[in-house]
Amino acid sequence: MTSRALPLLRSAAALALAALAAGCAVTQPKPPEVDLPVAQAPTDAQLALLERWWLAFDDPALAALVDEALANNLDVASAFARIELARAQVLLAQSYLYPYGNLAVGASRSRISGVGSQPLPPGSQLISNDFAVSLELGYELDLWGKYRSGSLAARNELAASRYFRESVRAAVASDVAIGYFRLRAADAELRLLEDTRKTREETVQLQRDRFDGGIVGEYDLRQAEAERSAVVADIARARQGIGLLEGALATLAGRSPREVWAPAVARADPSHPILALPELPSGLPSGLMERRPDIRRAEALLAASELRIQQARAAYYPSISLTAAYGSESAALADLFTSPASIWRFGAALLQPLFGLKAIESNVQASEAARDQALVGYRQTVQSAFREVHDALVVHRTAREILVAESARRDQLASALEVASLRYDAGRTSFLEVLDAQRQLLAAETLRIGAARDTQIAIVSFAKALGGGWEPAALADAMP
Repeated sequence: MTSRALPLLRSAAALALAALAAGCAVTQPKPPEVDLPVAQAPTDAQLALLERWWLAFDDPALAALVDEALANNLDVASAFARIELARAQVLLAQSYLYPYGNLAVGASRSRISGVGSQPLPPGSQLISNDFAVSLELGYELDLWGKYRSGSLAARNELAASRYFRESVRAAVASDVAIGYFRLRAADAELRLLEDTRKTREETVQLQRDRFDGGIVGEYDLRQAEAERSAVVADIARARQGIGLLEGALATLAGRSPREVWAPAVARADPSHPILALPELPSGLPSGLMERRPDIRRAEALLAASELRIQQARAAYYPSISLTAAYGSESAALADLFTSPASIWRFGAALLQPLFGLKAIESNVQASEAARDQALVGYRQTVQSAFREVHDALVVHRTAREILVAESARRDQLASALEVASLRYDAGRTSFLEVLDAQRQLLAAETLRIGAARDTQIAIVSFAKALGGGWEPAALADAMP
């Protein structure tokens, strides 16, 4: 490029920068005010616990399963793909803020007619060559913030996609933990039923011997056999439930169809305590709106919708475009880069919409409707978040009480069964009393296992409701 072209291009760049500086300011919209309940500040230890709350259960099998799901779950993978799409949209939106340039290189050879309608001077060349090379620059001045609004909106949408990914990760971790605790509870119920079946088999044999000895009637024998059959049916149901839970967990973990077809889900040894209960904040944390990724996502989408309105309204105003080009053109390739072959062009254009304003108005109205929808979505998200925390806190506070009561009931019914057995052996009561005591003890033990499971699930749900399962510090710069 020759020295004569440089002042031209410098002038075009200076004009573009001046126009950019004079344009209207575009700022990040603020979220609306929300009437929030009184909250308390959690401790640093509690906040650290929330980020990877599943480790507090001290169950290596659970930790490994959650990590596997976070790495391989297909919903998480889809969320990652959405981020890449949003990042590409940001780059596209930002490209409109800068000048564009094209390098044009061309060569052509043509022949004209020597006997056409327009006579040619004697000696005219019928065949001609044309060689050209040029650098073309263009820039649309963003006086009204159309492209800056679009760029900032795209950045908010990128932030929303990143928060959506974290919401998915938090949900996956919660679903895996809940499924795991249900699986361990089902294992415990199956072991209880297997032990109960052995007891029922012994009872049936005892009643058969007594029947053969004429001590009891056929009714007592058939009652004992019926109770054994009921337990056998319950065992089949328990195995069915375990199979379904294993399949669901294998799917959550993102395993292959072959592994889902024949799932093998590792869990802690049965001797490992099923009740490891971490201590979470007992109230509403003050930073809930900063900790919940779904609230942050809704906030980002609302901000993006506000910016899209600004972008749509900017179409009402004129657009100013600057163009510049510099190059060479010659009939002979050897002369292409000589001084006489130099060409240049500089231009400016203003485009003011006159017709089609209805389309612009419709686009603005559509953007405003999308903003209204995003605003309702934001309020719903905040409302649902606090409802989830409220409900999870209620369940979290009462689950332990239920567990204590069910454990006490189990112990009391175990004592009642001993008394009923002694009374039956002494001939002071019927076998129905023993069967009834056995049924009640089985039901109580089943309820105790369920209460332990529900207590763990309550802690998981509470941790998720408080915004646990992700690291806010990792996305501290997500919002524009």
